[in-house]
Amino acid sequence: MLTRVKSAVAGFMGGIMAGGSSSGGDNPGSELPLKFPYMRPEFLGLSPDEIECSADHIARPILILKETRRLPWATGYAEVINAGKSALNEDQACCEVVVARKRPISYCPPSTPSKTSTNKRRSSLPNGEGLGLRMEHSTEGLIFHYWALFDGHAGSGAAVVASRLLQHHIVCQLQAVIEVLRNLASLPPTVLGEEPDNHPYLQGNTPGPHRALTRAASLRGAAGAPGSPCSTPPPPRFFTEKKIQHESLVIGAIENAFKEMDAQIEREKQVYNITGGCTALTVVYLLGKLYVGNAGDSRAIIIRNGEIIPMSTEFTPESERQRLQFLGFMQPHLLGNEFTHLEFPRRVQRKEVGKRMLYRDFTMNGWAYKTIEDEDLKFPLIYGEGKKARVLATIGVTRGLGDHDLKVHDSNIYIKPFLSCCPEVRVYNLVQYEHGADDVLVMGTDGLWDVLSNQEVAEAVTTFLANCDPDDLHRYTMAAQDLVMRARGVLRDRGWRITNERLGSGDDISVFIIPLMYGNRQP
Repeated sequence: MLTRVKSAVAGFMGGIMAGGSSSGGDNPGSELPLKFPYMRPEFLGLSPDEIECSADHIARPILILKETRRLPWATGYAEVINAGKSALNEDQACCEVVVARKRPISYCPPSTPSKTSTNKRRSSLPNGEGLGLRMEHSTEGLIFHYWALFDGHAGSGAAVVASRLLQHHIVCQLQAVIEVLRNLASLPPTVLGEEPDNHPYLQGNTPGPHRALTRAASLRGAAGAPGSPCSTPPPPRFFTEKKIQHESLVIGAIENAFKEMDAQIEREKQVYNITGGCTALTVVYLLGKLYVGNAGDSRAIIIRNGEIIPMSTEFTPESERQRLQFLGFMQPHLLGNEFTHLEFPRRVQRKEVGKRMLYRDFTMNGWAYKTIEDEDLKFPLIYGEGKKARVLATIGVTRGLGDHDLKVHDSNIYIKPFLSCCPEVRVYNLVQYEHGADDVLVMGTDGLWDVLSNQEVAEAVTTFLANCDPDDLHRYTMAAQDLVMRARGVLRDRGWRITNERLGSGDDISVFIIPLMYGNRQP
């Protein structure tokens, strides 16, 4: 098993270096056509020659928005390719202003991009004034702002597809609840299309405040209770009903959109060459709130008046250890009789059978001792520490899209059952605060956060913006460029180095810096 694990790590890294799948060059979908051609983010406006030049693993040029281009809210963006880990930059990004029009949910299945041109879907001005997109309520539906980062692994295919289509799945999920979201004065109805006052369990037989009977009163034969001698017509029994807020519908729409995107990738892998998988970090601005959805190890933070507000959690083998161990315990066949769901501080050796050793399972945060058995000699489901932690000795992230064909090297053990496509969605009520020009949301793939802490990022962005003209709309792109440069570092004899001669990031790095003050200006 140890030999197989070593081969798995070598094969996985070899596949990444080749820019292919984790199975090396033997990709069963390689002869299929691509769903979408590889490219850099459309909003960068790069020519094919410029894209080719950007894939320089030695110089690692930082790509930014051109002077003449603008994203909604004057959003800043910068990216850089890896130092040789893969042939292509496997990060992808998307930023659009999207319209969700009222349609039944059954309309959604054709998951193809809108025929509307990009110029009509995305404004060339910070607030969308140029295209008449200032109103979040339109006669046709709702308008939302959308930013997303996708970090691919074992190929760029899944990241490219998700960057083109995930926003359309969000639109589809919102379409069925547009009227509910527009009616902020009333809570969402439990049954769509039914007014709460018409629900037979929520309305009495006579006007006036409703009166619910306690169980004790009913058993005593109280007036109006079943079996009561009183001639007063009994009111219907009442059922407790949860009050669902409007933001919960948006959260649910984003969650379901991720699931639908993952299902589409699985379906279309049969007819298209969609390699690997990807993490996904999205931000949706709708009705005065930011919804940050994360599946993977990218990260988003808000910097407001010097305060750092985390807006996402990384999902790694360590952070999701108990979920993964529980799944392995409940469905041991997924472990293929080669892995154990238990965790030990290190590999168990045969000579330690019968001795007592530290361990923990899915019920434990702490550690305890157990007597080692032959079963414990199997390779742990989760092994390694920090960035080196792996699930089934193969993958270092536990949530994302794709990876449907990923297996443990030289085995038939599928890894997908342990990976979740469900995002965690956090909400930030933007209109509750008055934001200044230096208050921003920073989104970055793990290439940024591997070498810079939240505090270091916040200090760098705050310092840079403080030295810029507040009226310069290009300042946020320059701040993103500065951040990427700090994380990449400078190439020296011993590799890429950053402050204090620490190792710089050799990974792909993509960064959005979103100024929040424009959200306060939306009507």
